[in-house]
Amino acid sequence: MMFRVDRDVLAEAVAWTARSLPARPSVPVLAGMRLEVTENQQLKLSGFDYEVSAEVTLELQTGDPGLVLVSGRLLAEITRALPSQPVDFVVEGAKAVVTCGSARFTLLTMPAEDYPSLPAMPPAAGRVGSDTFSSAVAQVAVAAGKDDTLPMLTGVRMEIEGDTVTLAATDRYRLAVRELKWQPDQADFSAIAMIPGRTLADTAKSLTTGAEVEIALSSSGGTGEGMIGFSSAGRRTTTRLLDPEFPKYRSLLPTEFSAHADIPTSAFVEAVKRVALVAERNTPVRLAFHGGEVVLEAGSGDEAQAVEVLPVEFEGEEINIAFNHQFLLEGLGAIDSDVARLQFTTSTKPAILTGGKPVDDGGTPDYRYLIMPIRLSS
Repeated sequence: MMFRVDRDVLAEAVAWTARSLPARPSVPVLAGMRLEVTENQQLKLSGFDYEVSAEVTLELQTGDPGLVLVSGRLLAEITRALPSQPVDFVVEGAKAVVTCGSARFTLLTMPAEDYPSLPAMPPAAGRVGSDTFSSAVAQVAVAAGKDDTLPMLTGVRMEIEGDTVTLAATDRYRLAVRELKWQPDQADFSAIAMIPGRTLADTAKSLTTGAEVEIALSSSGGTGEGMIGFSSAGRRTTTRLLDPEFPKYRSLLPTEFSAHADIPTSAFVEAVKRVALVAERNTPVRLAFHGGEVVLEAGSGDEAQAVEVLPVEFEGEEINIAFNHQFLLEGLGAIDSDVARLQFTTSTKPAILTGGKPVDDGGTPDYRYLIMPIRLSS
């Protein structure tokens, strides 16, 4: 087996594939990256850990068919460090030789016959713009839980109904919901999938090189059940789905509010960061809305304290409310708008953060970030 390929193309493909390699593989062979040269002069690089698979296909300048398994992370480090010249990769017995300019590396091969076969992609279901998908996933994944003892809260719930995709995630302290349009292969397509949050966020961010992302998902039973696939621009990845159990989140989203505030997002973010400098890890940032301003405070008693006042457009009943500053900052970072709108019911009930002022027809915003307040001691 041998092939020649451009260094930048190879390095990018190897780095992308190496993302799926486990940091602590259960068996040594799972640390390998499989490289296969096909009869039609294509190079396929793949990795699989029984949960997530990744494969990228490259067109070669020249190549002889064959396959080999080498250490994926070592290959990624080597290709990243090579000079900007064509790379020659040749298998010689139990070793693989990588040559680029005057640099030459020899890698030990691993038993390819022991490597698991990559799972087949589920049926193609439709496609969505890659930038739109990446942005939507990032907005929602920020609210996914990090506690692996509660696996259903570590995922992002994807609900598909016709041409609408709804993404939702919660860690019990905040909830993020985003709706977006896509192009289903069947107009009446309907499905629900619970996708590991970290995997989905990484995948969506890494598939923006192509204009569109194709989503492969079984609607009800059949091939690929329990798995979802994504592909774009010669890259494809699959991941096993989590148990579909998820909180009935729609009932948590308030529909009526007693007050709302519109605040310039960047100024709000900077003010929260400043007052949070004196906030202990589990103490909140307090917000007092009245008239045309909001007073931000943190710290109390004999501790360090901070106060800052910002002008706002405020309507409704005056309210004093407190939030975990990190959750508030993550929500502000996700709304992707110059103006942040906070909507309230009472100081002890969840607030809704959205981007910008609502549309004239009063429709529901595409993105909503619900954040639970921290009860203030009287």
